[in-house]
Amino acid sequence: MQAVVLNCSLKPSTEPSNTQELADVVIGALEEDNVAVRTFRLADLNLAHGVETEMSADDEWPTVHDAILEAEILVVATPTWVGHPSSYAQQALERLNAMVGETDPKGEPVAFGKVAGVVVTGNEDGAHHVISEMAGGLIDIGFTIPGQAWTYWNRGPGPGPEFTDTDEGHDWSAKTGRTMAERLASTARALS
Repeated sequence: MQAVVLNCSLKPSTEPSNTQELADVVIGALEEDNVAVRTFRLADLNLAHGVETEMSADDEWPTVHDAILEAEILVVATPTWVGHPSSYAQQALERLNAMVGETDPKGEPVAFGKVAGVVVTGNEDGAHHVISEMAGGLIDIGFTIPGQAWTYWNRGPGPGPEFTDTDEGHDWSAKTGRTMAERLASTARALS
C-alpha cells in the first residue's frame, strides 16, 4: 500500500516546516502499518496554475499526479494562514480537480477508491475551517474521507509560538495523527 503526502507549507525545504513536523507523526504511523510514503513539498516544485493535469512543459505537477494515481492514500498537510489553507493547498485542490474528468480502465473516476486526510498547523485560529475546506474539496474530486482522518495543531487567535517552539498540545496532535493514519490505512484496505 502507498501514500502520498503533499506538504503545502509556504517554506521551501531549506527551511524547517512545522507542517512537516506534524505530518511526520502521520507518516511514521503509516510506515509502521506497512504503508510506503512519498512526500512532495510543493514550495520546492515548479507548479503551473490551472485545473489541468499538464499545464506546460516545465510544470512538475504531472509527477505528483502520477504518484497520487499509484497510491491508495493522499494526505494534504497545510498551515493555516488568515484562517484558511495555504495558497499551495488551494493550488493542489485546483490541480487535483482535473482528476474528476479522468477515468480508470473500468470507466470510474480515478480518485474513486482512494482515501484522503488532512494535517493542519498554525499559530492562529481556523483548523476546523481548514479541515472542512480541504476535506470538502477532496470529496468533490472523488476521494473517500474516513471519520477523523485529520489532525491539527493550532495555537489560537493572534500571534504566538510555532509548533516547533513549544510542546503544548503535541500529545493530543500526535494521538489524533496516529488515529488518522490507522483510519486512512484501514479504509484504504477495505476499499481495495
